[in-house]
Amino acid sequence: MLYQQIARNKRKTAFLLVIFVIILALVGGGLGYLINGEPFSGIAIALIGSLIYLFIVLQNPGNLVMSMNHGREIHEEDDPELWHIVEDMALAGQVPMPRVFIINDPSPNAFATGRDPKHSYVAVTTGLRERLNRSELEGVLGHEISHIRNYDILVSTIGVALAAVISFISNFASRIWWWGGNSDRDDRDSSPLEAIFKVVAIVFTLILGPLAAGLAQMALSRNREYLADAGSVELTRNPQGLISALEKISNSEPMKDPDPSSAGLYIENPLHNRGLSSLFDTHPPTADRIKRLKNM
Repeated sequence: MLYQQIARNKRKTAFLLVIFVIILALVGGGLGYLINGEPFSGIAIALIGSLIYLFIVLQNPGNLVMSMNHGREIHEEDDPELWHIVEDMALAGQVPMPRVFIINDPSPNAFATGRDPKHSYVAVTTGLRERLNRSELEGVLGHEISHIRNYDILVSTIGVALAAVISFISNFASRIWWWGGNSDRDDRDSSPLEAIFKVVAIVFTLILGPLAAGLAQMALSRNREYLADAGSVELTRNPQGLISALEKISNSEPMKDPDPSSAGLYIENPLHNRGLSSLFDTHPPTADRIKRLKNM
């Protein structure tokens, strides 16, 4: 059951990344069509621009994320118990020891970030450190080490970068459409089919594309949480530790000053706000996560 769920979640993650790239190509194609009446130049611009942006972002994403969330790095002498739990989980997961950070916030929460297992970071809040016992800490940190081991930290960075590029292209296309719509040119020489293509390009590039990218990013984040929950059980062999930790975290107060763009990285939404639709949630319902853990 456990390994089947891990394999299934990995397939879903790969599928969602493919969907992301398709959305990016379609939005780029819409941009190309609005600029010069053909999609291929826009697709090339979107894909090349994404690669350049990813290269820049992936140079050192961990330090940037920790800075935005006010993380303070600690060492073994600062908190030996926490350090050794992280070390034990890293050994069980067969990944290098990540850098460990503390965030001064009474709300219990944690996240992992970085580029790859060799350049990884784990952060816990002071609230998590104070409220959870050792078994619960092992469950949470096993979850975060699973994010590192599964390269979720890289996947989440790629998802954020692709969503940012799609948003930029959409905003740029809206300006082009606005300027073109207010010129003296008209579409009297266009065929009905070309007019339809233009309308579809406008609607998808300006509205549907960014919306679809946002939904894909949320689905990707939720899927990563299920996979890391299963990974934590694999590392600790104790689902009850993570179950108890999730119950405490979900019943706590929101964090005081979290970085909104990092909300999807945390083990539980640090804002504790649910949208009008679960499609827009960055995390799956805690009750559903606990149910799956109990079934293991």
